Amino acid sequence: MTGTSARAALLSTFRWVDGHADIWRLFYDADVLRVVVDELAAAVRHASATKVAGIESRGFVLGGAVATQAGLGFVPIRKEPGLFPGRKLTVRAAADYRGHEHLLRLQRDALDSEDRLVLVDDWAELGSQALAAKQLIVESGATWAGLALIVDQLPDETREALAPVTRIVTADDLGPSVSP
Repeated sequence: MTGTSARAALLSTFRWVDGHADIWRLFYDADVLRVVVDELAAAVRHASATKVAGIESRGFVLGGAVATQAGLGFVPIRKEPGLFPGRKLTVRAAADYRGHEHLLRLQRDALDSEDRLVLVDDWAELGSQALAAKQLIVESGATWAGLALIVDQLPDETREALAPVTRIVTADDLGPSVSP
């Protein structure tokens, strides 16, 4: 499911800070970021994707890098209220792990029926935003080709609804959080 080098690189960089996951650390180290992006790009290629999607904000950073590495275009999915010109499809995601609901928006002209999209993200806890993104992609007429994650913490039923799901590690692989 994952490359051992991406897993090792991620685990060497990852830290719990004040009881919270500091996933940003992997972006600071060019070598770790490269290995992680390469691994996710391989998953995107394996899915025969034509484009990569990412949800604001870390999904933009990571998805853009993966799309570039895979030689594909990037489709941003924005959260309200930021500027996003043109016709849009919208859906309100169910509450995330913090209890927040977000209105997700996709530019209608970004996709057509020939597109196959893989959503790339850093971490999925409940999968509410990924499920909403899938709904937007399918509603656009494009094909859902899966979810590629750094950290998978999804409930089994959600993982099944988002299949195929590829990951580098599970949340359990990261060990327990360390509270202050």
